[in-house]
Amino acid sequence: MSVAAAAAASVAPAVRAFRKPPRIRKSLKYDQHGLPIPHVDIAIRDIAPCRLREHYYTTLQDDLMYMTYVHESGHRPPPRQIRLRFDPNDPYSRNRRNSPTVVQLDSIVLHTMQKDAINNRSSLVGAIAAFRALSGETENGGGRSSRGGVEIVKGKKAVSGWVRPGLPLGCKVTLKGPKMYDFIATLTEFVFPRMREFNGIVLLPASSTMRTPSGVAGVVSFGLPPEAMGLFPQIEVNLDAYPKPIGFHVHFITNAEGAGAQNRARALLSGFQIPFARK
Repeated sequence: MSVAAAAAASVAPAVRAFRKPPRIRKSLKYDQHGLPIPHVDIAIRDIAPCRLREHYYTTLQDDLMYMTYVHESGHRPPPRQIRLRFDPNDPYSRNRRNSPTVVQLDSIVLHTMQKDAINNRSSLVGAIAAFRALSGETENGGGRSSRGGVEIVKGKKAVSGWVRPGLPLGCKVTLKGPKMYDFIATLTEFVFPRMREFNGIVLLPASSTMRTPSGVAGVVSFGLPPEAMGLFPQIEVNLDAYPKPIGFHVHFITNAEGAGAQNRARALLSGFQIPFARK
């Protein structure tokens, strides 16, 4: 063997045998859209703490307990038993969750009705796209079956010949968890300060009675004009993508119930910097 051949053999890298990658034995299933379905459950969870939710549990919850406590002198009369009481010694209710005493926010519902959808169903496309941009909710989003996404509201009965059962009239979306706190932050920091001639959500006169179905329910509702839709950052960044601004209603659903529930729910929203004004 020559010296040149020996030098070339020492410089040449060692040849390794190539091994094929292993085959995946589990064949993936495909959904109706042709997308593969993973063989494991994937759930997208929160990656950062929510600022307003932490504000509620650290500050607002104690303040609401102090503000909404009603002191009664003497013995309190026994309440009327409308539903079964929570008995911790009962095996049926021992491991069940007791009803909380401090008012808290359960969910936020955005709802709109489009009269043009009666004659043309495509009029709902802009409203559905706007609600998806505002909420970020999709059906079964994040791997959670509780996510319903934007739902189409249909007529339930015939009204004056122009509404028929099953006719699409509007859409709605339900916000829960951190997304409802993000919506409140956007509403109070970007939308309300830039609305013209907005002095707050108008309340009923102080002389009005609170012994009404709406007064004993812990739901606070108000409407936003079509001009407010373009003030949301999610819509303002691409305003030309939405053919027509829409007005919609916002329903804040809390766990308050009974006498004074409406006032306790308003006190909760006031803690989130939502303004109220009396006529």
